[in-house]
Amino acid sequence: MMKNIAVIGAGAWGTAIAMVAQRAGRTVILQAREPEVADAVNNRHENTVFLPGHSLHSSITATVDPNAAVAGADAVFLVVPAQHLRTVIGRLGSALGRDVPLIICAKGIEQGTCALMSEVIEETLPGVESAILSGPTFAGEVAAELPTAVTLAMADENRGKTIAEAVGTPYFRIYTSTDIIGAQIGGAVKNVLAIACGIVEGREMGDNTRAALITRGLAEIVRLGRAKGGRAETLMGLSGIGDLTLTCNAFQSRNFSLGVALSEGRDLDAVLKERQSVAEGVFTAASVTDLAKRLGVEIPICAAVDSILNRDADIDKTIHALLSRPFRSEAH
Repeated sequence: MMKNIAVIGAGAWGTAIAMVAQRAGRTVILQAREPEVADAVNNRHENTVFLPGHSLHSSITATVDPNAAVAGADAVFLVVPAQHLRTVIGRLGSALGRDVPLIICAKGIEQGTCALMSEVIEETLPGVESAILSGPTFAGEVAAELPTAVTLAMADENRGKTIAEAVGTPYFRIYTSTDIIGAQIGGAVKNVLAIACGIVEGREMGDNTRAALITRGLAEIVRLGRAKGGRAETLMGLSGIGDLTLTCNAFQSRNFSLGVALSEGRDLDAVLKERQSVAEGVFTAASVTDLAKRLGVEIPICAAVDSILNRDADIDKTIHALLSRPFRSEAH
């Protein structure tokens, strides 16, 4: 039985995960970095900072102490920015039970190392089981209990099913997989492609262009996923094309809206400073491009986004360079 659930990270998505687990009948403790968030959850039963307007059940409690949050937990959901996961895990190590699974909800690739989030766990806490929760999800819609479907990927298929049954609900449907690699590649790369789609939207390049970009972007995801050891069929599912479709078509997407802002000539640092939540694609673009080079995989759209974000490449010239690439077989 998985009765006690800890959620590390009280942003919008972490708060929504806590709500899902509580609705499934679990006892939930939410760890917040900001004292004002923990106070609001405990006393006002609302995350007024990151998920305002959604009432939390009074049984959901919050703390700023991560060790206290995971003490006695049967499963721990890690809902922190990808680039901070290694640091967070390092602080949790001594408080975690050895048999407690870690469910990774971050979507990204670590800068410098090009490590997937599961690889960060393996390096930091050898022998601890991890799972990946990914798919097309906006926190506000999950909090409002609108129907949502996700992928839970775990090497131990039976353990994955146990977690899915513990926190899944009719309105938060969890489909299991054993493809940890594929689920992570889909979730990480789609954020980079969403920035590209935002640029297309801001430049008013039309629906044809966006459809082409999403399709060719999916080809990049599949190439990279297979080279890393993932399965193509995973990337045709919720954690691949499902997440890609959602993120590339909605202003709710932080990455999509950031791309729109960039296309309007706004400064990247200025846009990021205005936001409370992290646009993971900004930090993953360089890592995805670096990983692809290491694996010998061509990902021109992601590389173009990386150039715009990290090397001040001109947007119009970058678009022209992409459109001027040689014609090729669609199978490649």
